[in-house]
Amino acid sequence: MKSEQDNLSTSGTRTVKEGYNRRKFLSALGLGTAGAALLTSCGHNDFYDEFRNNNNNKGTTIDFKDDIGILNYAYALEQLEAAFYTEVVAKSSAVFSASQNAFLNDIKLHEIAHREFFKKALGSNAIGSLEVDFSSVNFTSKDSVLATAKAFEDLGVAAYNGAGYKITTEAYLVIAGQIVSVEARHAAWIRDQISNGSFSDLNSLTALGADNSKGLDAALPPSKVLPIAATFIKTKIDVKNAF
Repeated sequence: MKSEQDNLSTSGTRTVKEGYNRRKFLSALGLGTAGAALLTSCGHNDFYDEFRNNNNNKGTTIDFKDDIGILNYAYALEQLEAAFYTEVVAKSSAVFSASQNAFLNDIKLHEIAHREFFKKALGSNAIGSLEVDFSSVNFTSKDSVLATAKAFEDLGVAAYNGAGYKITTEAYLVIAGQIVSVEARHAAWIRDQISNGSFSDLNSLTALGADNSKGLDAALPPSKVLPIAATFIKTKIDVKNAF
C-alpha cells in the first residue's frame, strides 16, 4: 500500500475521451435539472429535510457543534468512497486496463486508510458503519464508473475545503490538509481517464455555487454536500448545528 503522501501517477491508459460537463456531474450523482435547482434555491432547513427524507433507515447523528462533528462528517464521506472503490475493484476490472486497475486499487487502499484513520481518531465518538446504495452505478461500464468516481472525488475535495476551517484541533487540521491533497490527486487522475489532459479542470462544481475563478479548488458547505451524498447512503443521518 502506498502512503498518503505518495503521488498517483497519471501514466495509465486513457481510453475514455468524453468530457463530463456540469449537467453530467449532477446526473452522475442521481440529480438532474431539478436537483440543481434544489441545491441552488433551498435554505438550510430544506437541505436537511431533503437529506433526512432520502435516508429513512435506522439512523445516526452528526452534530457539527465541535471537532467531533466535523470528523464524523469526514468519516461518513470516507466510508462512502471506500465502499465505492471496493466495489469498483471487485466488479469493474474487466473494463479497465491493468495499469488503470492498479491505480484504482491504490485509490481504494487510500480511501480505506482515510476511513480507518477517522474511525480510530473518533473512537467511541464515531458514527456507525453506513449502509450504502450504488444501484445507480453500472459497474460493468467504464463511463459509469469513472463519472461516479469523478463526482465523488470532486465532492470530497469540496467537502474538506468547505468544512476544514471549522476544525479547532491543530493536529486534525494538518491531517485533513494531507488527506484533501490526496483526494485532489485522485480527482485529477480520474478526470484524466475520462478526457486526457483535463486533470487541472476546476469547473465541475460551479453549478453548485463553487467559485473556482481564482485558481482555488472548490469549497462547499455540508448543506450542499450532504444532500448529494444522501443519494448513495441508505442510513438515516440526523444533522445538527450544520452550516
